[in-house]
Amino acid sequence: MKKSNVVAIVGIVFAVVIVFILGILALVKTSSKGRTVESMLKHIKVYENTPTKASISLDDNTLYDELPEISKYPLAVSATADISIEIMTSPEKAGDSYEAWLIDVAERFNKQKLTTQNGNTIALSVRPVSSGLAADYIISNKHTPQLFTPSNYLWGEYVNANGGSVTVLNDRLVGNTAGLLIDKNSEYKSFKDIITAVQDGKINIGYTNPQTSSTGMNLLLSILKMGDENMFSDAGIDSFKRFQQNIPFVAYNTMQMRDSAQKGTLDGMILEYQTYINEPNINKLYNFIPFGIRHDNPLYIVNQEYLSNDEIEAAGIINDFLMSSDSQAVATKYGFNANDDYKSEAQFTGSEVNKALEMYKSNKDNGKDIIAVFVADCSGSMYGDPINQLKSSLSNGMQYINENNYVGLVSYSDDVTIEVPIAKFDMNQKAYFQGGINGLTANGSTASYDAVVVAMNMIEEAKKSNPDAKAMIFLLSDGYQNVGYSLGSITPALDESKIPVYTISYTSDADTDAMRKLSEVNEAATINADSEDIVYKIKSLFNSQM
Repeated sequence: MKKSNVVAIVGIVFAVVIVFILGILALVKTSSKGRTVESMLKHIKVYENTPTKASISLDDNTLYDELPEISKYPLAVSATADISIEIMTSPEKAGDSYEAWLIDVAERFNKQKLTTQNGNTIALSVRPVSSGLAADYIISNKHTPQLFTPSNYLWGEYVNANGGSVTVLNDRLVGNTAGLLIDKNSEYKSFKDIITAVQDGKINIGYTNPQTSSTGMNLLLSILKMGDENMFSDAGIDSFKRFQQNIPFVAYNTMQMRDSAQKGTLDGMILEYQTYINEPNINKLYNFIPFGIRHDNPLYIVNQEYLSNDEIEAAGIINDFLMSSDSQAVATKYGFNANDDYKSEAQFTGSEVNKALEMYKSNKDNGKDIIAVFVADCSGSMYGDPINQLKSSLSNGMQYINENNYVGLVSYSDDVTIEVPIAKFDMNQKAYFQGGINGLTANGSTASYDAVVVAMNMIEEAKKSNPDAKAMIFLLSDGYQNVGYSLGSITPALDESKIPVYTISYTSDADTDAMRKLSEVNEAATINADSEDIVYKIKSLFNSQM
């Protein structure tokens, strides 16, 4: 056979193989897209338990009761001396890469071996904790450092308004601003124009939970102020409601918000300038529009009345070192001390912060009901501490679920069980919900995605009589699916449903990648935690979403 004929035959065979493979892939893709919740449900064994009531706690517990031990947030710089001072700082000043300013200068300070007038040596330790969480530690007295530097002064006001005690030592440690990020090609160039465009449904932006985020809190207060100088008048609250009405979701953290913006889900987002200028993939795409109060990272003395004279003197020496030209030059290198021409237009008190948070909790859903199904992993891998923490966090988190919401409970191992059908979360439903929680036990395999399909079907049925309700699923698991449908199988139906799935992992070795991918389908958050802090984290999530 001629060589040319052989080449031709090989080429034809190769082409046929490629066409065959592409055809198979197309068939698989079409088959996957064709799967509906209803069709998948036919292949899932679903049981229904008869709900039983259990007594529920009416104690008015707070998030402070569930704060994890401070060891969950380790020191970034640890040092001891005659006078050992700890500074609790917002993470953008004590993290990795461009967020390491306070780590750098603290290490330089400790090398100086400075002393008080009495000759006592001073050491500075640094503990990064988000501003809202740090405020909770101080208010509750569960952990009180000598110094506290949040992103902005709102948290100092908040601490003092809620029974804590902080005293301003320096109202600006390093300069920073909060900003609205908007596409460089956008026609909107001012804060008011952007917020108005969101209120009119022309664009959507992402923001972070104001109960924990300095920038989120700043945005909330700024929108209320934009509506009316008297922020809590009908006009002020209406300003927030009209804004919130066109927000697809409130991000659990900055990372979730940034990922959504980069994927094109959002037209804009909020971010601090120091982060914006250090992220080329963000600052090339977005303009930065400063808004609200400045984020000048004030420095507070905590519980000054209980500190010794040497500790107070040491705090002043540390402040002087941090404000030195060398330390400030390092801060500038990291992206701080920019936008100094921007001035804050308003001032807020601690009582206004408290009222704003109360208003947010009551109005964040604009009167819309929420339909939520909690999906509990009861497979063998959850045996022991994980299942106990799952049950504890659900029981303790119930008080943060508003009564106007509709809630159901599903458990799963090899098969799926509807423990509590969806109903309004009144006292009666809460008793059934607690009864369902009490009955959860761990054994068997892990049909995670089968359970998600069942939850989706429950929500679709519930929405027939409440079509405007906001739907969500909470999957509480270690993430290790090993029987039933795969993530790829259910993704098209989940994507079409637009139901966000918040995933909460209960073991340190959980399959967090799989859970993250599930949450990313419809822009939800993944929470990774262990037995020491899961109760606090899940309560925080319920407080913001439910």
